[in-house]
Amino acid sequence: MASGRFLNFTLSAGCSCTLLLLVPSSSPTDEQMKHHCRSPQDREMAAPRARTSGSPLPVSAMLTAVVFSTLVFVAESAIGVNWGTVSFHKMKPSTVVDLLKDNNIQKVKLFEADPLVLRALMGSGIQVMVGIPNEMLAALSSSSAAADLWVRQNVSTYIGKGGADIRYIAVGNEPFLTSYADQFQSYVVPAMVNLQQSLVRANLAGYIKLVVPCNADAYEANVPSEGTFRPELTQIMTQLVSFLNQNGSPFVVNIYPFLSLYGNSDFPQDYAFFEGTTHPVMDGANTYSNAFDGNFDTLVAALSKLGYGNMPIVIGEIGWPTDGAVGANLTAARVFNQGLIKHVLSNKGTPLRPNVPPMDVYLFSLLDEGAKSTLPGNFERHWGIFSFDGQAKYALDLGLGHKKLRNAKNVQYLPARWCVANPSGDLSDVANHMKLACNAADCTTLNYGGSCNAIGEKGNVSYAFNSYYQLQMQNERSCDFDGLGMVTFLDPSVGDCRFLVGVTDTSSGFRPYQRWVIGCILILWQLWAFRI
Repeated sequence: MASGRFLNFTLSAGCSCTLLLLVPSSSPTDEQMKHHCRSPQDREMAAPRARTSGSPLPVSAMLTAVVFSTLVFVAESAIGVNWGTVSFHKMKPSTVVDLLKDNNIQKVKLFEADPLVLRALMGSGIQVMVGIPNEMLAALSSSSAAADLWVRQNVSTYIGKGGADIRYIAVGNEPFLTSYADQFQSYVVPAMVNLQQSLVRANLAGYIKLVVPCNADAYEANVPSEGTFRPELTQIMTQLVSFLNQNGSPFVVNIYPFLSLYGNSDFPQDYAFFEGTTHPVMDGANTYSNAFDGNFDTLVAALSKLGYGNMPIVIGEIGWPTDGAVGANLTAARVFNQGLIKHVLSNKGTPLRPNVPPMDVYLFSLLDEGAKSTLPGNFERHWGIFSFDGQAKYALDLGLGHKKLRNAKNVQYLPARWCVANPSGDLSDVANHMKLACNAADCTTLNYGGSCNAIGEKGNVSYAFNSYYQLQMQNERSCDFDGLGMVTFLDPSVGDCRFLVGVTDTSSGFRPYQRWVIGCILILWQLWAFRI
């Protein structure tokens, strides 16, 4: 029987990488290593080192700490989703909230405190995890006033009777990535301390918990039972896990078997799924037949070595893309996600935690995000279980009462017209126009492994032209391309290759400048605090 091997690694500074390679006696080459970026804004900016401060724990927190350190919670897992908004074509937040409700999805994870999204979630009854971007951690770690401001503007404003049901605040997103080096590490715990004190002052600490979504390269091992956190993270992880335990918070981790398969040609394909494998990993008396269980138990072992082996674990991100790469397709995504849901909801648990599944599992992702960086791969824009306009990509039973997904209703589309290559045009000089269109819009499905890869040269041109045309809200001049483009009212979609029609709402998404302004305010606050 081949032995298993865990290989956790990251490439390309500023990109959010989450890999676990549990493979039979194999190691990847440098060319096989890949990375996973959450959004174009993931290249975080550096900031001054934080000042660390401590705070006494109230009696309730100490009692919670005792409970958390001695018990493993056995409540059934709940399935939630990540709702990202890095898209060229955005539905109204209210339409997305209706989509969540129609599918009985009761938990949603956000990557930032988008005011429009939080307002739409008010009164919905959906439990929310709201995120804080990494670039804000430095300011929040150095100033309790900045933490108070963030809580007041992004939490207190939206909660209360008839408000948003915010349950968690995610402090950063994978701040311990090896590609970040120590850019954010020192800010995490001080920021959490300040935010916790802010929650206490706002009388919210008993209801809202702080967490840190961690990447899988934060821990490593040859086999799951040997799991440890990376040596350079031992001290900070000890502090972090102690803080989580003291305040009744779970450990949040992101797991991506797809990236293991994508990044290593020797990775057994069946090991990425839940249907059994011909390449199980043997770890003493324990047998691992899928990458998820192996990854999960590596974390359990790492927590155990710090004295917190019973800490509740939440899966912050997990999923499978449907386009943009070999292996990223509708069938594989359906098989993986359905297998995951069935596995988790069976309450079978893992070898190191039998009958104890993850506390919650957030699928990545609810919707496709066509404006995300393609640095990790063209698949990065295609993780959604729904397309950008809320149309179910495949049949999926979330275990929430419906046997299949329900589509979004009342989506406001642009008129049913498309931009295609003019059949009378000379396409010999079309390359620059194609480059212009695809640099601005999303053409990832045209690449190798994509759903539109086989539609031919003229089809490729038409797809690129139409993507740009829809991005420009069907502006007539955006379909000219020096006479090479023309508008048609006949849908040019071919098989699985869909030529999209944009949506009319252009104000629904969280604009990058809004996030930039918030970050700058906090940084200026930090500089002012240091000055005095």
